[in-house]
Amino acid sequence: MAALIAENFRFLSLFFKSKDVMIFNGLVALGTVGSEELFSVVAFNCPCSPARNYIYGLAAIGVPALALFLIGVIWNNHTWNLVAECHKRGTKNFSAAATFLLFGSIMGRASVAPITWSVISLLRGEAYICALSEFVKPSSLDKFPAEYGAEVLAKFPCRDVPANLTKFRDEVTRRLRYESQLFGWLLIGIVAVLVFLTKCLKHCCSPLSYRQEAYWAQYRSNEDKLFRRTAEVHSRILAAKNVKQFFGFVALDKEEKELVQEFPVEGVQPSPQWNAITGVYIYRENKGFPLYSRLHKWAKGVEGNGPTPEGHELLFLAS
Repeated sequence: MAALIAENFRFLSLFFKSKDVMIFNGLVALGTVGSEELFSVVAFNCPCSPARNYIYGLAAIGVPALALFLIGVIWNNHTWNLVAECHKRGTKNFSAAATFLLFGSIMGRASVAPITWSVISLLRGEAYICALSEFVKPSSLDKFPAEYGAEVLAKFPCRDVPANLTKFRDEVTRRLRYESQLFGWLLIGIVAVLVFLTKCLKHCCSPLSYRQEAYWAQYRSNEDKLFRRTAEVHSRILAAKNVKQFFGFVALDKEEKELVQEFPVEGVQPSPQWNAITGVYIYRENKGFPLYSRLHKWAKGVEGNGPTPEGHELLFLAS
């Protein structure tokens, strides 16, 4: 059972890191929708109290969105490539356009889940109604009793109101739900337009043809998968070698014995090599030939991170 769970988890991890960003973003959005629905059913409970309603309603929308945004930033490999780049080499080799594209890539991917959360919250309307019910002007309600004020309006989301105010509660709820859903649909429209313009700008400004860009994406995906798989095998064989040296023997299963025999490991890669293949990478050409990654550049023996007399830098960030 444990092996089955581990295999499923490994499959999901590889799938989530796959080249198809659209599928990944769709799954993130779908998971966020499910989480929001669960939160609304289980956790959301408007206090129906003046001053508290507003804070609670905004927190119900904003705090989970902020948490999802930070998780998205942490989960993005570009974030840690940028940290490594700043730590090892600084950003002196990047132009303002390249830096903007990098941050845009990180922020854009991290924004999928929080935007989805905000949209679903607005379309449902519960948090918006809770936050703004007390701010509805009594004068805007036809024949609203003068003796009632914000304290009673704040109780409208909980339906804990006198019988003579039931129709006013329904009117306020309907009005605020209309506003909330309108903002939700507008947010969807704005995001859709921004995504469309970003994709158009990306393809218009890209110096690569569509086919070469697709090849580059395939190369990055295959390189990443092969690197991870090889690194796992390499580390396992190296660990087995060190354990055997300490104990005099090592307990390996049949598969591990075959790996040790097939792939002998003599040493480890020095830190300069790891540093050379770690960090932010922007597409470059050297003497007319493309360099698709830091590993590719290292394998070709190209030194440095900036443009050289023989090389040509193209400010096009990998998606």
